[in-house]
Amino acid sequence: MCGRFTLRAPASVVAEQFGLFDAPPFTPRFNIAPTQPVAVVRRSPEEGGPRRELAWLRWGLIPSWAKDAAIGNRMINARAETAAEKPAYRAAFRRKRCLVVADGFYEWQGTGRAKQPHFIHLRDDRPFAFAGLWETWEGSGEGPIESCTLLTTEPNELVAPIHNRMPVILAPGDYDRWLDPAIQQPNDLVPLLRPYPADQMAAYPVSTHVNSPTRDDPRCIERVA
Repeated sequence: MCGRFTLRAPASVVAEQFGLFDAPPFTPRFNIAPTQPVAVVRRSPEEGGPRRELAWLRWGLIPSWAKDAAIGNRMINARAETAAEKPAYRAAFRRKRCLVVADGFYEWQGTGRAKQPHFIHLRDDRPFAFAGLWETWEGSGEGPIESCTLLTTEPNELVAPIHNRMPVILAPGDYDRWLDPAIQQPNDLVPLLRPYPADQMAAYPVSTHVNSPTRDDPRCIERVA
C-alpha cells in the first residue's frame, strides 16, 4: 500500500513536467497523509477536451453511491489487479482516471516489533505520477466532495524487501493514454499498471519522525544510519 508521500517540487516544475497551462503556487509537502488534499492532473471535466488541469482532491475515494463520506478514510489505495471490477472503483476506472502528483513516498519495513520507515523516490528526484482514480460525492449539505485513490501493484526489486505492495508509477509516455476518456476497456489500461523499473529508483531509511501525520517538514526525508 501507500499511506504517505511527498510533493516538494515547486508549481512551475510540476506545470512543466505535466504539460499544464498553469499551476498556482503551493506549499512544499513532506508528509502527505490520507484525507488531506492532494494534487492531481486530469482532463478538465468542463472542457471535455484534451486540456489538462491541476486539481486538489481529498485523498480517500468516496464512491458516488456512498451514504457516508467516512468510507473514503479506508479507500486510499485500490489494487490495480481488481479495481476495474470492484463496485467502489469500476466506474471511475472507466471514466475518471487521474495522475496523482508526487516526488517520493514512504513504506514501512517490519523489523521485529518495530517498523522502519523508508523514503522512496526516483533517482533524479523529479516529480512523477501515481495512477489514480477520482470521484464526486454529493451526499452532504456542504456541496460536492471530489476525492481520489492510488492504485497499487506488486513491488519491484527495490521495494520488495521493504513492503509487499507499491504504488503504480506511470511512465510519462503513458500519461495521455491513462487520461483519455475515450479508452474505457480495462484490457487497454491494465498493461500500464506495472511495477516501475527498480533501476530508476532509490530508497533509504528515515526516522520515525515521519510516523505522525502532524509532522510535515524536511526532517521527514532525512536519511538515518
